[in-house]
Amino acid sequence: MYDKHYEEGIYVDIVSGEPLFSSHDKYDSKTGWSSFTQPISDDVMVENTDYKLLYPRIELRSSVADSHLGHLFNDGSKDSGGVLYCINSAALHFVAKDQMEELGYREYLDEL
Repeated sequence: MYDKHYEEGIYVDIVSGEPLFSSHDKYDSKTGWSSFTQPISDDVMVENTDYKLLYPRIELRSSVADSHLGHLFNDGSKDSGGVLYCINSAALHFVAKDQMEELGYREYLDEL
C-alpha cells in the first residue's frame, strides 16, 4: 500500500499514532515493502532478534505500542549507509504534510 507512496508527510504507528518515519527518508528498495533509510528518531523502535526463518533477522517493534513493524537489514542503498528498514504498510498510517499541524505533529515538520 505505501511501498509506492511518495507524498510529503510522516508515517506513524497505526496503533499508537507514534511518529516513526519521515517521507524524506523513504525510497524504493524494489522489495515490495515500504522502505526507509532511518527512523524519525532513535527511540521510536525496539530491535529484537527474530529466528523465525533459517537465519536471524532484526525485528522492529514500536516502542510505545510494541507493534510489529517489520525488519532491519544491512543490504540497503549504499548512498544512505546501506541500512534498510523494511516496514509492513499495514503497521503504518500516513499523515500528509498539510495535515500534520492540525493532527498534532507540528514538531515533525522540520523532518520533511
